[in-house]
Amino acid sequence: MAINVEGDFVMFTPDPARGQEVYDLDRAHVFHSWSAQAALKPFNPAGAEGSYVWDWEGNRYLDFSSQLVNTNIGHQHPKVIAAIQEQAAKLATIAPQHANEARGEAAKRIVEIAPDGFNKVFFTNGGADAIENAIRMARLHTGKNKVLSFYRSYHGNTGSAIVATGDPRRWPNEHSDGHVHFFGPHLYRSSFWSETKEQESERALAHLAEVIKYEGGTTIAAILIESVVGTAGVLVPPPGYMQGLRELCDKNGIMLILDEVMSGFGRTGEWLALDHFGVKPDLITFAKGSNSGYVPVGGVIISDPIAETFNERVFPGGLTYSGHPLAAASIVATIDTMREEKVVENSKHIGETILGPGLAALQERHKIIGEVRGLGTFWAVDLVTDRETKEMIAPYGGTSPAMTELVTECRKRGLLPFTNYNRIHVVPPCNVSEADAKEGLAILDEVFAGLGKYYTGK
Repeated sequence: MAINVEGDFVMFTPDPARGQEVYDLDRAHVFHSWSAQAALKPFNPAGAEGSYVWDWEGNRYLDFSSQLVNTNIGHQHPKVIAAIQEQAAKLATIAPQHANEARGEAAKRIVEIAPDGFNKVFFTNGGADAIENAIRMARLHTGKNKVLSFYRSYHGNTGSAIVATGDPRRWPNEHSDGHVHFFGPHLYRSSFWSETKEQESERALAHLAEVIKYEGGTTIAAILIESVVGTAGVLVPPPGYMQGLRELCDKNGIMLILDEVMSGFGRTGEWLALDHFGVKPDLITFAKGSNSGYVPVGGVIISDPIAETFNERVFPGGLTYSGHPLAAASIVATIDTMREEKVVENSKHIGETILGPGLAALQERHKIIGEVRGLGTFWAVDLVTDRETKEMIAPYGGTSPAMTELVTECRKRGLLPFTNYNRIHVVPPCNVSEADAKEGLAILDEVFAGLGKYYTGK
């Protein structure tokens, strides 16, 4: 069977029998994350390329999830795959205490897209341990302990990262101390009774100033936020918020950590989401989009003052696979290819001309859509049963028959969605074509029409 993927023919012969063997192996031996194991029926892909994934039966799906919002350069990009293969033939692994060519080149490219005053990169195995080490650096640099972060947030599933997270996955994992949560800006579901973006920014900053006052600025090492909140709703900071946040940090000697794990590397139509706001943090974490997840990797981009803290003082942290050559080579190839193929520019273009206007048009046609918001190839659709009350179509921390139907109907029509509570996130690869972006919107149009029966408002 020939499966046409973005104009290229990828040969794949369906093999349902092997697919069943793969599924049976998974269910017999694999322990899945964030799941009760008995009821799981995992999707079973056989291959992928570009913006598409296909299963063992030969069914093809448009990936509007980018898996976990990480395949920014699409699946199986040939230049990145070739770089990994070349590096594997040259030097497959080396201990992190040694210099290695690929790691140095990767670090150079990463600091080139960071703001001025960032010249060092500490590599990790993923986003969560990037957060762990950024928090550690901030605490050691300031001599203070507390970390403030949004309730609406996700930062990873390791000790401090999961406690810094705001969503319900934190609740059974609160074993790290010194963490305090606060409400970030979110006008559609404002905690501050705001009516405009300007009010929301002003009131959210006033709230944070109160939290800092009552927690004690002299006890707070860092404020940690996602530059654009991802899993918790694709929340773009309103005008003035990031600048006000920076001022509060400066006033109280607090380090500002911006989490770019999901929002970085083209996802919002800029190299880093922080580029939209003109604000310079003290530490930047990254992972997913830096190499589209082809090899596990993450890291911390370190501002010069914090890096200098450890010139004569030992940094008490490290990982066996820090700056792994295969991962580093994939970062080099990814960044170089994104520049050559103008992937960041494409993400911006798709957001401004197709996804943004297209989702707004869907909102006009389907009452079940309460709000759409986003940038680049990073959008969320907030689904409600009543636009006036903004009642969510699924509860916070849970799901509902409507959301189950949404996922089922998307899959039936050949679309892989990313959903969270009452939202579907529209997050295709950053190099998605115009045609594929439009196809995804057309499928969503059909699916939302079928969900109209769940709307109870006027």
